[in-house]
Amino acid sequence: MPAPRTVLLTGAAGGMGTLLRERLPHHGYALRLFDRAPVEGEPGAITADLADRDALSKAVRGVDAIVHLAGIPLESDFETILEANIRGTYHLYEAARTEGVRRIVLASSNHAVGFTPRPSGSPVPGDALIPADTPHRPDTFYGLSKCFGEDLASFYWDRHGLETVSLRIGACCPVPTSVRMLSIWLSPDDCARLVHSALTKEGVGHTVVHGSSANTRLVWDLSGARALGYEPRDDSEVHAAALIEEQGDLRPGDPDHDRLGGHFCTDPPIWPH
Repeated sequence: MPAPRTVLLTGAAGGMGTLLRERLPHHGYALRLFDRAPVEGEPGAITADLADRDALSKAVRGVDAIVHLAGIPLESDFETILEANIRGTYHLYEAARTEGVRRIVLASSNHAVGFTPRPSGSPVPGDALIPADTPHRPDTFYGLSKCFGEDLASFYWDRHGLETVSLRIGACCPVPTSVRMLSIWLSPDDCARLVHSALTKEGVGHTVVHGSSANTRLVWDLSGARALGYEPRDDSEVHAAALIEEQGDLRPGDPDHDRLGGHFCTDPPIWPH
């Protein structure tokens, strides 16, 4: 059996980073962990900011690929988003280019296209779903930074041949916590499967795919993710009855019903996903 590929996981101390660092080794990866906050229980993790370009270059050196989760994971003021999500992602790509890393898996977001109208009703799987090539329509400064990340990835592929799979992630958490999340939920296990597919598929160039589980209430097209070899196994519907009883179902005129970004399109809170 070949030795595990070494992957740099940025944002390793965060919520999604924690979920992935527990799961990616089961897919055969040796992880190098990076975060500006200490990674609990991981004495070998690199504690540094994306603004520290020397530390970032050392972190990138010698890895086979990067899974980039680091940055502000929620809405904030523009200057904060600019430094962490925009300049920070640029610094990462420059470090990867300089050190010869050839593949990045980039955590994008549904908020890059948050103002996109949701399909009406309950679409049949594969019918009237939001395609992965839908134009950018960010709903927040956070979403705007994810548009930048996707475009930066496209540029580095065209200019430097650095491949990226940009994952427009819905809500990656152990269980969905709102009715809106039922359509975009990505289970932690499915997230690891998706990242593994994005790391191993050959000839991706720059590819943008949607990232969610095989949800009954799915609103976006997962064909691009499936083309990578991703086969989701989980479905948010097992949580639907309890959430609807507690919160009520979505109705036309409700921001969570009418736009992919839901309430982030009307009065965006400082809150993840």
